[in-house]
Amino acid sequence: MNHTCMSGMMGGSNQSLSPALKQLFDEHGPLRKQMEDFYVMAQELKGTDEQSGLQDLYEKVKQYVGELDPHSQREEGVLFPMMANYIGRETGPIAVMEYEHDQAKKNLQLFLDGYSSMNGQADQGKVDELAGYAIQAYMILTDHFMKEENVLFPMAEKMLSGQEKETLFEEINRMQG
Repeated sequence: MNHTCMSGMMGGSNQSLSPALKQLFDEHGPLRKQMEDFYVMAQELKGTDEQSGLQDLYEKVKQYVGELDPHSQREEGVLFPMMANYIGRETGPIAVMEYEHDQAKKNLQLFLDGYSSMNGQADQGKVDELAGYAIQAYMILTDHFMKEENVLFPMAEKMLSGQEKETLFEEINRMQG
């Protein structure tokens, strides 16, 4: 497979993005790597009743959520509302992005809550159920990141004014603390 085809599959180019959109784009790399790590662990756990592996997965997912939340808050709190001024929020790309954020967070939370409530005791059915939540979150977010990189961020780059892009940059960096 040639390089351009592969880079298209792995996400769009960030070369022509303004600093704020490039920053959001670039945050996907480390998030994607963490996500791939917990996905592999979840796949390996399916069909087992392995407690220590489940605990390791819990730690990875918990850490991932801690890093995903601020990223999604920057998108939901600043980028999405700016874009909604142009394309609305009830239907279309912003509605889809917010729905996918909600679904991914829901699956990650179901995993964390399910693990926390099992008191260190899980049979194969429980392990499969919990691993399934992590796998589902991975599937949603993999597709979601590609949509943002290939559709949403380039759309924002074309749509937002220079002043809006500066405001976006200032606001997402203010949110980083």
